[in-house]
Amino acid sequence: MSFSEVTIQLVQGFGTTALLFVLTLVLSLPLGLVVAFMSMSKFTPLKVLTRVFVWIIRGTPLMLQLFVVFYVPGLLFRVTIFSDRFLAALIAFVINYACYFSVIFKGGIESVPRGQYEAGQVLGMSKKDVFFKVVLLQVVKHVLPPVSNEVTTLVKDTSLARVLLVVDILQVAENILTAKALVWPLFYTGAFYLIFIGIITVIFNLAEKKLSYFKV
Repeated sequence: MSFSEVTIQLVQGFGTTALLFVLTLVLSLPLGLVVAFMSMSKFTPLKVLTRVFVWIIRGTPLMLQLFVVFYVPGLLFRVTIFSDRFLAALIAFVINYACYFSVIFKGGIESVPRGQYEAGQVLGMSKKDVFFKVVLLQVVKHVLPPVSNEVTTLVKDTSLARVLLVVDILQVAENILTAKALVWPLFYTGAFYLIFIGIITVIFNLAEKKLSYFKV
């Protein structure tokens, strides 16, 4: 196979990788915020149940969760709920990363001094206004570095989707290796990941500079 033919196939596989990454990020970030609020709820049963669920997800391998999402519903209900392997992978990724993000968000919210809330209320602001106009940007400043680390990890974790036979860039490279006995496409695949992570790193660095006026 020529270099151009390999490139075309890898680009097609990378499209699946990028789609899984973007959809996971778009869905898991807001879901993570919801889970964070649930884990901080004053309703004890909800708080305990949420924290136990997060503990389980964070304490078990993502690969195991992929298998559970894809196979267990069919075994329990005798119905193949997730016949679409990409959808099963996406659901597993969203649940996993929402739990990780929830811990980060919870820490960021709790890191804002209580006096910030009280000062806003003294000025006549509602709790909603205090959170969105006073607290939220400070929370974003606190959570940006750990979120950046998780997002970088997500780029590499997308390769685990191949255990469900999702044809991502790594699966394409392996197929070429098996069919054509070519090793160099595996190293070429690494370049795609490095460039993608490099772009993400630049974006997060710019975001951190934008929020540098908050002294933490």
